[in-house]
Amino acid sequence: MKAHRSVAVGATAILACALFAWPAQAARAEGVHVVPSGGDPALGIFPNDRYTVFDASQLSLRRVQLPKPDCAARPSDCKDIDVINTLDGFSVQPRVTIAFSGDIDPSTVSSQSIRLVNLGDTQTLHGFGDTTGINKIVWDPASKTLSFEPDDALAQHSRYLLLVTNAVHDAQGRPIVAAAGDADLAEAGRVDSRAHAPHVVAASLFTTQSISADLQKVMLSLKQAQPAPIDFNVGTAAGSPLRALFAVDDLSGIVFSRQTRTAPTFTSSAVPLAALSLAPGAVGRVAYGRFSSPDYEAADKSMPTTPTRTGQPQPQGTNTLMVEIFLPSGTTPAGGWPVVIFGHGLGDSMHGIPWVLAGTLASQGLAVIAINAVGHGGGPLGSLTITPRTGPVVTVSAGGRGVDLNGDGNIDAFEGSEAAPPRDIIGARDGTRQTVIDLMQLVRQIQTGIDVDGDGTRDLNPARMYYAGHSFGAIYGTVFLGVERDVRAGVPLMPGGDVPEIQRLGLARPLLGIALASRVPSLINLADPSGIAFNENIPLRNQPPLINNVPGAMAIDQVLDRMHWVQQAGNPVSYAAFIRREPLPGNAPKPVIIQFAKGDPLVPNPTATALLRAGDLAGQATYFRNDLAFAADPTVPKNPHNFISNIGAPGTVGYALAGQRQVATFLASDGAVVIDPDGPLPIFETPVVPPLPETLNFIP
Repeated sequence: MKAHRSVAVGATAILACALFAWPAQAARAEGVHVVPSGGDPALGIFPNDRYTVFDASQLSLRRVQLPKPDCAARPSDCKDIDVINTLDGFSVQPRVTIAFSGDIDPSTVSSQSIRLVNLGDTQTLHGFGDTTGINKIVWDPASKTLSFEPDDALAQHSRYLLLVTNAVHDAQGRPIVAAAGDADLAEAGRVDSRAHAPHVVAASLFTTQSISADLQKVMLSLKQAQPAPIDFNVGTAAGSPLRALFAVDDLSGIVFSRQTRTAPTFTSSAVPLAALSLAPGAVGRVAYGRFSSPDYEAADKSMPTTPTRTGQPQPQGTNTLMVEIFLPSGTTPAGGWPVVIFGHGLGDSMHGIPWVLAGTLASQGLAVIAINAVGHGGGPLGSLTITPRTGPVVTVSAGGRGVDLNGDGNIDAFEGSEAAPPRDIIGARDGTRQTVIDLMQLVRQIQTGIDVDGDGTRDLNPARMYYAGHSFGAIYGTVFLGVERDVRAGVPLMPGGDVPEIQRLGLARPLLGIALASRVPSLINLADPSGIAFNENIPLRNQPPLINNVPGAMAIDQVLDRMHWVQQAGNPVSYAAFIRREPLPGNAPKPVIIQFAKGDPLVPNPTATALLRAGDLAGQATYFRNDLAFAADPTVPKNPHNFISNIGAPGTVGYALAGQRQVATFLASDGAVVIDPDGPLPIFETPVVPPLPETLNFIP
């Protein structure tokens, strides 16, 4: 079928050449035109498949092959390209650049003058003919380079045709022309007749990377395995082992001793046991257990590259993980309690926010189960000291997964969640994917039977598994919901796009500044005492074209684009469509609620709306209007990121419980019932009132 289509497309192209007098068009090269690339990514149009090679082992049938610069002068670029050249295609959210021979009028650049056409999935031709506009347009007069992003996330392992028309004008108002001998335009014309239309003056063919292949393969391998049961005999009291199962009414306190140095050194804090009193008596018992999960990460916290079509990811070892379970009060239903897998945020652990929501969820008959994400919970020597009102003090491993990757002796809040140099451009991509694998293994443990109290019957119902996660837990949770077929519904709380974009726009921006300052050569372009301030000069969505006048901004933008490119396989935006709009093969659409808040400075609104747009999820979004809450009561924090767990003050606890009730009601109803947390009041918009908020909206 595909072969016939290729022949037909080729014939159409030849006919179009004759009809539209292509040679006459190409001869008009005296005006402003796109500079032919000649193999230089800084010229012509990028991305372009000329910077790939054929590779039949990949779903995209391509593998990236970017040329390297002088590695003695630019070693950071070279180590990044080493990673990029393992990918099987270009980013599904690329920064497109077009180099021109002269100045253009940026006001003529729009989705009407430049567009992307999907030539179909490389395996199925799905999506053929779909068109995408452009956004976030920047014109750099110094280099005569235009850059922009697609208006929507592109499909994975699909071919795209980028068409530039003469509706783009030069600085004198004249239509731009085709460059004589433009090989990329000629190649595009051989593949698709649209590149031969008389108004098309430049074109580029490129193929997007595979996103979900590795996780899909791992999920299927986990489904075929029969894991050992979770071991609950993990407690120690007076030197003797015991089952780590505790009645909440009998608990006096729990102290978390977090390993913070390899020496070792520990920092102690109280587990928020009192938070269960938000729903008095709802949680009956708390348990701790241990299970094994295959570890696909190497020692540097990156995953070895696997061909996306013919390869099978291979475990590099095994993780021994601790699990925390909250069981509702009362008699266990036949088949076990419906269960919510809960994901914590960045720098948090299973000993934090799951405790704050467990009571509300249990009040609706939902058990809660949680693990630590990769790199979280401190070092592996950390422990919980559990003090009952009666009986001996019990010690349990805290299940810390942090590691000292940089060798400074410290185990920082999430150290080990990001890849180490020289593969640090991977960032949290593989830590995110490994956490998803661990959650999929947890699903398999529930399916094979979890008997918490040892009475021989299931305590958790494998037919009713759900997911909820906050912040980073919503980020890896979106990936999890997009891939895992046996979780029925989910609620990502305060999710966003990929980590570099969250850092760029929010309070974590200094972390990105440190990364740019550490590059050789440094990309810091502002004089500031901190040494890490920078100006990338990228517009937000739907703004007029920006004229760049910031030296060094374009170089920063290129590095940011490469970070996004490499990290797409762990980016929730890339998986959002798999939840409802276009489920992966074998999966069904899932009901979800997305909770996000106006003016969130930790996961800024444009990163949340990127996820909503990519998944067509605006109709499933609840928007907490923190601006209105703050205006009504100035004791409400200006930062709403943790509103759903902010139970410590009279002005905030009501909003927290309202948001929690929405989550619990939705999941207890199997994803059928969506309540507005405050009814007719305006603080919660359910669903969000359009248009989506594309600006930062921070409260000064």
